[in-house]
Amino acid sequence: MTRIVILAAGKGTRMDSELPKVLVPLKGRPMIKYLMDSVVASGVDSKPLIVVSPDNKKIISENLTEYNLEYVVQEKILGTGHAVMCALDQLSPETDQIIVLYGDHPFLKAESIKRFAAHQPSALTVMPTRLPNFEGWYQNFYHWGRMVRGANGQVEKIVELKDASEEERLITEVNPGFMAFNREWLDKNINKLNQDNKAGEFYLTSLVNIAFDESMPVDTIIIEPNEAMGINSLDELNTAASLLV
Repeated sequence: MTRIVILAAGKGTRMDSELPKVLVPLKGRPMIKYLMDSVVASGVDSKPLIVVSPDNKKIISENLTEYNLEYVVQEKILGTGHAVMCALDQLSPETDQIIVLYGDHPFLKAESIKRFAAHQPSALTVMPTRLPNFEGWYQNFYHWGRMVRGANGQVEKIVELKDASEEERLITEVNPGFMAFNREWLDKNINKLNQDNKAGEFYLTSLVNIAFDESMPVDTIIIEPNEAMGINSLDELNTAASLLV
């Protein structure tokens, strides 16, 4: 059984909004609803799980009543890895694959979610995008984690921008954050995450490093930049509105 976990605990502070970030309107509609429509259309999970904060659970659930959802509260906002730790306790033993998505990425297509679910990794799969440069609207991707590959082309790690070297910052293959995990592997390894980084958070992407150290394959499914785009600021919201057709 494949379950979809959507991270939605973030606040809308950078969006100059009192709403939770995922409820900030994109052309008059909460941005998370675009993603939810793709999740429903994919048919992968009939009852996705939304990770929320204690402060935003009520308002998010009230705005998503047309969808069949489960909720889990991340009591302390300690990063993406911690959010998934919270979700694991609520997933049944029958769950053998977990797909992690983000509520502030409105353009992910149902077809890509289906491809993700069909891949069935032995450890994990990530879904990066490749850019020609960081110019124009591609500058919206500059603050994203970089995909670091070895000489054989295999993914070795994902390094967040604030932790990246000058050389790593030049990499134009970046990580939107979408990840799919083999449940058994994830259960065995998620507690290896630590807060040894500049943000003091549990990075979900650090599981790539763990898989590499174990000589486990990290698979990738490449998607187009316009499908990968997330929204973290008013400028990015305006860019997203211009791309929405």
